[in-house]
Amino acid sequence: MKTIDDLERELGGLRGKRVLVRSDLNVPLDRSGGAPRITDDGRVRASVPTLRRLLDAGARVVVTAHLGRPAGAPEEKYSLAPVHARLAELLDGVDVSFCPVTVGGPATAAVEALTDGSLVLLENVRFNAAETSKDAAERGAFADSLAALADAFVSDGFGAVHREHASVYDVATRLPHAAGGLVATEVEVLRRLTSSPERPYAVVLGGSKVSDKLGVIDNLLGSLLTPGDRLLVGGGMVFTFLKAAGHEVGKSLLEEDQLETVRAYVRTAAEKGVEVVLPTDVVAATAFAADAEHSVVPADAIPADRLGLDIGPDSGAAFAAALADARTVFWNGPMGVFEMEPYAHGTRAVAQALVDSRAFSVVGGGDSAAAVRTLGFADEQFGHISTGGGASLEYLEGKQLPGLDVLD
Repeated sequence: MKTIDDLERELGGLRGKRVLVRSDLNVPLDRSGGAPRITDDGRVRASVPTLRRLLDAGARVVVTAHLGRPAGAPEEKYSLAPVHARLAELLDGVDVSFCPVTVGGPATAAVEALTDGSLVLLENVRFNAAETSKDAAERGAFADSLAALADAFVSDGFGAVHREHASVYDVATRLPHAAGGLVATEVEVLRRLTSSPERPYAVVLGGSKVSDKLGVIDNLLGSLLTPGDRLLVGGGMVFTFLKAAGHEVGKSLLEEDQLETVRAYVRTAAEKGVEVVLPTDVVAATAFAADAEHSVVPADAIPADRLGLDIGPDSGAAFAAALADARTVFWNGPMGVFEMEPYAHGTRAVAQALVDSRAFSVVGGGDSAAAVRTLGFADEQFGHISTGGGASLEYLEGKQLPGLDVLD
């Protein structure tokens, strides 16, 4: 993939050039207190180095991004206005403006008003139905409108590169383009995880559903994990594993249709010499609530009237022990409902184990990234925190990612 340095040489310099940047600014917002508040600004902070690189070179930067999943039309709750405010703080000393539309007259005027080293953030690109259209012609027409705003394109929104969307894929076919620093780093990390990882290699999977991880588990057991490596399973998805092993799981989250698939995974792992580590105890509650009655119970004896919401303390210690001598760790998905303090201990135990280990540790974006920050860990304590959970998983599944393919 071409870098910004390559693009700069191709264009004979970036000063005065209009550069359209596809960033990933899809951050969680808390709207309970009136004005929306960003609860995890990790993706905004991760976008800054590439933007600074372009601004310092004198480019006129036009940023496009999405937030949430609007239905192809403007929705106030998905406006990027709160993100604009945080981006302006992080780019202190830079003229950072906001345009309330993505394309059309006001967007053209906002771009024409830019000066060298200034930036405009366009409104949520998904307010336009054509952005995510399955119709290539419709998507292409929208990409033409975006491309008309710029002289070049930089792809830096790793969290969207697994989508064949107009601002991710089609624009790159219409303008001189390059990968931003964030995308380049993410790809380098993922290649390290898939090409020549140091072993033992441990993969920690959590989150709610086994079905969300089928592809990555298939590829892990098919080609990535070798004898002596480990697969640790927690989160809501573990109860399907426990049920598949013959244990009752009470009212815990369960995917009945995946039981045989899970049994096949466990058999394959045993045949390959890959250890599957499951919790031996769980925190089981009477309801999905922080103030519900809860207690630690054996993983094979969850009461019929309770649901598991976290791995237990013995399991946290066992997971930490299984990670202690690992040299490469990929973690995607929290171990429990970390947003509620009574059920955050398992996720905290895994995060602390990664901090304490000598492994190259990769936290696979999404809820995992939010969890470590919420629990007080710093990004620098891990080898890498990905900005794209879905994109990371699809890469580890061995899938082609349109937003990367178009940059090659």
